[in-house]
Amino acid sequence: MDGDGRTLGIDLREIPIDQLNTMTDPASTIGETQNQWVSLGAFRIGDYTPGRSAVIRGLWYVVSLIVFQSGWFPFYGVKRSLLRAFGATIGRAVVIKPHVRIKFPWRCQIGNDCWIGEDVWIDNLATVRIANDVCLSQGVYLCTGSHDHQSVSFDLIVKPIVIEEQAWIAARSVVLQAVTIGRGAVVAAGSVVTGDVPAALIVGGSPCRVIGERIRSR
Repeated sequence: MDGDGRTLGIDLREIPIDQLNTMTDPASTIGETQNQWVSLGAFRIGDYTPGRSAVIRGLWYVVSLIVFQSGWFPFYGVKRSLLRAFGATIGRAVVIKPHVRIKFPWRCQIGNDCWIGEDVWIDNLATVRIANDVCLSQGVYLCTGSHDHQSVSFDLIVKPIVIEEQAWIAARSVVLQAVTIGRGAVVAAGSVVTGDVPAALIVGGSPCRVIGERIRSR
């Protein structure tokens, strides 16, 4: 603030309209300097491949919309069979609730007796491996993709996620790429997990921190 208590900054109302148009014109060269942070027009996926042809990906998109993302198809067995048909590794008795999104089933491995809750999003540009007896509660987001924020071309970065057996990821939590959730660990609701979680610990927060230890019931 200045000496008169006014907030210092730019008042857009004082800028001529022609100058504003130039500043917001995509063809403008303003900002094309060595200090530019990102140019999304320069984005490329590099050597990344989605793992299946455009036809298979398109077919999966349709099946996903009708069977998995809708709320009108409650048949778990059919869902498991369809995921296997598209290349997923799915164990026995896996429960897949409505409104679930799986980016690429051929990069999805789910063990026995797992629960995948409503509105879970498995955004698996890279492999997501989920071991036996894992619970993903409502709205959990598993994110294997990111971008290099230091690169002007915003380069794509993909790394796998591993969730070991008997772990519980509670509602609305986010698990980021390159993370391993240890055996029996618990991630509290609404957490953001940016690093590995050791076995049998309870973590929570954004970013998450250790808040307790999981005690095995007798």
